[in-house]
Amino acid sequence: MTRTRARAVRIGVPVLAATTQGAVLVAGGLLITHPPAGWWDPGERGLVAWLAAHRTAALTGASDWLSALAFTPAVVTVTALAAVALLVGRRWRGAALLSGAVALQAALFVTAAHLVDRARPDVVRLDGALPTSSFPSGHVGAATALYGGLGLLLLRPGHGWRRVVCALLWAVPVLVAASRLYRGMHHPTDVVAGALNGAAALWVVSRTLPARQRHRTGPAAPVRGPVALVYNPVGVDDALLERLHAVVTAHGHHPPRLLPGSAEDSGRAAAERAVAGGARLVAACGGDGTVTACANALAGTDAALAVVPCGTGNLLARNLGLPADPADALAAALGGHARRIDLMRAEGDGLPARAAATMAGMGLDAAVMASTHRGLKRRLGWPAYLLGAIRHLTDRQFVLTVRVDGGPPVRRHVRMAVVGNVGTLQGGVRLLPDAVPDDGLLDLVLVQPQGLRGWGAALVGLVTGTRRPGPAAPLEHFRGHRIELTADRARPRECDGDPVGDGRVLALSVRPDALLVRLPGTVRETPLEGAGAARTEAGRETA
Repeated sequence: MTRTRARAVRIGVPVLAATTQGAVLVAGGLLITHPPAGWWDPGERGLVAWLAAHRTAALTGASDWLSALAFTPAVVTVTALAAVALLVGRRWRGAALLSGAVALQAALFVTAAHLVDRARPDVVRLDGALPTSSFPSGHVGAATALYGGLGLLLLRPGHGWRRVVCALLWAVPVLVAASRLYRGMHHPTDVVAGALNGAAALWVVSRTLPARQRHRTGPAAPVRGPVALVYNPVGVDDALLERLHAVVTAHGHHPPRLLPGSAEDSGRAAAERAVAGGARLVAACGGDGTVTACANALAGTDAALAVVPCGTGNLLARNLGLPADPADALAAALGGHARRIDLMRAEGDGLPARAAATMAGMGLDAAVMASTHRGLKRRLGWPAYLLGAIRHLTDRQFVLTVRVDGGPPVRRHVRMAVVGNVGTLQGGVRLLPDAVPDDGLLDLVLVQPQGLRGWGAALVGLVTGTRRPGPAAPLEHFRGHRIELTADRARPRECDGDPVGDGRVLALSVRPDALLVRLPGTVRETPLEGAGAARTEAGRETA
């Protein structure tokens, strides 16, 4: 298919779908208002009359509030705020889905209402005599497109609270429909048509937008050979091990070898035993420390790593686009494909060379991680770090000398310095917007705000991903293959979230294509794509 033809199909199919949706909506309305002889009477008048006869002050107040959720000013405001929030979070597809669905259903509602022109129910109407037609219900259509769309965007595997919020959002169109009937503003078929209009608009717009996946990698590559689970016995209990065991066997593998990691090496020796025993896939079940230990053992081998997030930060899992639930993440890895990513080599004064997979830093971030109690992390998860951050916000700046790829030294007064192989923190914050785990480069950010205004600018930059160039910027970025940090005095240091002792020097070097990891799906996911230029794609996939 030529590009011109493909473009015509991409534009023509959605237009045809929207036109068909509008035609069906109008045809249905005309069929209801001008039924042929012998047409089935749904008995709509009786239901609306019964509701009008049983009104109470409490129900009327509730219906007024519910109707207000779907009035035009509320719909426009909520849609705009949600779209802005999605764009700030770099979820342009979600913003386009929500805005497009609301706009499409509104356009079709106006068209159908004008052509059908159905009279409203013959009861006392609590909203007065509105100028628009009763068919279809614009309130229900807008509520379905808006709140139903928000529910779809929130619905993800492994997030229990998301399911609850999603159910509440999906209940809004149903409650709005009930309120419109109660208030005598619509017939039952009007609200049904409105709900179908909103749902169809969501479907049409979702099919119109390009898929999130961008680069084809061929069919999913199954894991061939034995599987081993290396787990942190502190964070992984017997119940979770049984779930993970069931996932492995459900994908057609023999029962996996279960290897608990030790406190001394976080599971590196266990991973080395697994590889020596012939394991083709090692699932690291723990936090970033366990993942890094297993990555260190698997680096340079043909055995693949599956990241099973069971810790506090789980930064590598987040940046690889894996589900947050451990069993879902393992299932996605087993059913996905393999790909090589980079690792980091960290070293410094008093710090023997070690591997790092996500980030390493000096200053405020390391101090926060060192002072956050393990028990608090187990109870609260990553928000426990926020409490530690509050305690260290008043820490003084220190003088740091930066050297990138052996170039001239750069001297700065900073709060902290973070070098990353990946860029996204918890909550979707893009600390290193250009960081890509397979581009053969490392990214550095110097956090150096001056006063409250500087902290405010730094926070805005973190949330939006925007930057202000120059050495006076609150966030200053560098990129290179080797980054050396030298402080004026010993400062806290961390690698992949683990404190590694105070010191003056922290040097990071990239290890290109060092680790084979399992990723979900049959296509390259967006979390591996940054804003910076990535390396050539040829030869980077491994079946």
